[in-house]
Amino acid sequence: MSTATRKSPLTDWTVLVPVVALVALVFSWGRELPSLGVALVALCLAGAVLAAVHHAEVVAHRVGEPFGSLVLAVAVTVIEVALIVTLMLDGGDKTASLARDTVFAAVMITCNGIVGLSLFVGALRNRVAVFNPEGSGAALATVATLATLSLVLPTFTTSKPGPEFSTAQLTFAAVASLALYGLFIAVQTVRHRSYFLPVESAGPTGAAGADGDGDHEAERPTPRAALISVGLLLVALVAVVGDAKSVSPTIEKGVAEAGLPNAVVGVIIA
Repeated sequence: MSTATRKSPLTDWTVLVPVVALVALVFSWGRELPSLGVALVALCLAGAVLAAVHHAEVVAHRVGEPFGSLVLAVAVTVIEVALIVTLMLDGGDKTASLARDTVFAAVMITCNGIVGLSLFVGALRNRVAVFNPEGSGAALATVATLATLSLVLPTFTTSKPGPEFSTAQLTFAAVASLALYGLFIAVQTVRHRSYFLPVESAGPTGAAGADGDGDHEAERPTPRAALISVGLLLVALVAVVGDAKSVSPTIEKGVAEAGLPNAVVGVIIA
């Protein structure tokens, strides 16, 4: 492609969307928005989330696996926690269970929807879905244990009424969760790093993938591109938090007017 027709990186949607979302935040902050304004800010919010994940993937590709997965996990966690905290601050007592509802929805969507769809698409493309059983098993065991500790056990405790931990129980759950996740990170990045590296996928013809095109063959981003993505990732995350605060009253009002339970807000975030 000639220089004259080459697309400028500055006009790429992953660059423009975070900037536009940040501008939308400036103009919407502290104001009561009309319906059209809420729709525009919500659109900017969705675009900022997608842009943030894109730039996190660029950084992840630069640092390589398994550290790239940690970058993606941190970016997505920041987005989700920011949305939860923003909605909880504005929602009062009725959003007390929002964090639990969101985490439960995220676990269900990930383990049943995303994993199932990945296996299905992988089998369609390559006849056999290839994955690393050791790494996948360790990740699934960690998620299942953390979900049981934080989502299931509060239902059976009796120190406080309702599905709620006492202060001592909450402290234990927090320390145990941090210890377990720290152990998983050590296994992923040091002890058994090979368990979490991409597996070469062989298609029916023996080539990488059904079409000979694998993700591992993608060109590695340059240090300059990775630094730019880090900056744009931070811009996108700021825009996500701010825009979420601007549209959160409308989300909660819409769920209430539709007669849906508050847990639906958690599903929307997830």
